[in-house]
Amino acid sequence: MAVNLTRIYTRGGDAGKTSLGRGERVDKHDIRVEAYGTVDEANSVIGLARSTIAHAVLGDPRLAEADSMLGRIQNDLFDLGADLAVPEREGKAERLRMLASQVERLERDIDALNAPLAPLTSFVLPGGTPAAAHLHLARTICRRAERIMVELASRPNEPVSDAGIQYVNRLSDFLFVASRAVNQNGAGDVLWVPGQNR
Repeated sequence: MAVNLTRIYTRGGDAGKTSLGRGERVDKHDIRVEAYGTVDEANSVIGLARSTIAHAVLGDPRLAEADSMLGRIQNDLFDLGADLAVPEREGKAERLRMLASQVERLERDIDALNAPLAPLTSFVLPGGTPAAAHLHLARTICRRAERIMVELASRPNEPVSDAGIQYVNRLSDFLFVASRAVNQNGAGDVLWVPGQNR
């Protein structure tokens, strides 16, 4: 799939419309646009998290492993955006789609990062290292993307790939585990204390 971007602005969206992957014009507030836009938002925050991890990677193979996984995820999220931007319609040529193998790889990555972590005794509050805090932010945006995708899929004639929904569901789990991994393998986690401030 070749991409050729020679002109950045087109003026095509000045009236509040945008084009899906096959050229179909929709409102910029269309729920499908909201879905892939929210996936892009999650991807951007993952990039922010990676920029903070990059300063700490030297000498820490666990951080390097997490960063490598996050790099693959950023590419997958562009695949997911492409999948969402070109709804699968009957009789149309197949385009880039999310695959079950991408979901399975994400599950293996979750298991690899989670294995050395101590079991949790409470819920984790977002925070700790800057990288962990950014990964928690990405996790919540990912959950929002999932809610939008599920709503989109519930509408008539608005197909969303099963693998796409499964991927974004697993991704929020991955981001939670990754936040603990970059939080000194959970040692820097901030735990919820129910009713602490009553």
